[in-house]
Amino acid sequence: MHFQWYPGHMTKAKRMMQENIKLIDLVIELVDARIPMSSRNPEIDELGKNKARLILLNKSDLAEDRWNDAWAEYFKEKGYSVLKVNSRKGGGIKSIHGVIQEACKEKIERDRKRGILNRPVRAMVVGIPNVGKSTFINALAGKACTKTGNKPGVTKGKQWIRLNKNVELLDTPGILWPKFEDQTVGLRLAFIGSIKDEILNTEELAAELIGFLKVKYPGVLKEKYQIEEAEDNYVCLNSVAKSRHCLVRGNELDTEKAAKLLLDDFRNGRLGKITLEFPGDYA
Repeated sequence: MHFQWYPGHMTKAKRMMQENIKLIDLVIELVDARIPMSSRNPEIDELGKNKARLILLNKSDLAEDRWNDAWAEYFKEKGYSVLKVNSRKGGGIKSIHGVIQEACKEKIERDRKRGILNRPVRAMVVGIPNVGKSTFINALAGKACTKTGNKPGVTKGKQWIRLNKNVELLDTPGILWPKFEDQTVGLRLAFIGSIKDEILNTEELAAELIGFLKVKYPGVLKEKYQIEEAEDNYVCLNSVAKSRHCLVRGNELDTEKAAKLLLDDFRNGRLGKITLEFPGDYA
């Protein structure tokens, strides 16, 4: 399976971000805690150079705690401010303002020396599609400022949000990059729903996920679906279909429905806390 998804609005969004970066003090980058490296757009580092940087490990409740900690250390060693958050349930949100002030302390000190007091920190919120930017902004603002949806491509334009007298946020659409050099990255993005499901073969994707889970999280499928974890991934998918009564006319197994169900269970944490990549992969 080959992964690529770069619709026209992403080029426009990237141009808009480049135009606005001069107004920005801080780049807040949301990544998915289950795939912290694969969910980073490599173009963001170039865009945000010479700016204060904050990486938020979002959806941290869906990933294993020990790997969240390991990834936080990994990024801190690279010079980023890092915070684990769970925007949907509000985890870590209260710490954000303190972390923003800390990340921008040099800028605040420079302003103070110039006699500029109380100028708000202007932060650009960036990240790939479906990583939870709008949910994060709404949680931080304490009200619905932006549209959210559990699929990529909901935010289309830029939007300034004043949080308080100290912080203004610029929300931006989720953008991928034109070409995945490593198709494993594309596979992981497809697992978490950052590539439109409509352009993917869901059965093939589910079979790949089954293969990963059998190796890294043996027993998870057995416990969730009461099935034997067969050697062949497609045999496993058939067993999931049988266990969940996914049938088409004539009592044949509906493996496409089973594949969607499995992916949905993974994406929403119903298989437990699962991390898909590890700092050692990038040592």
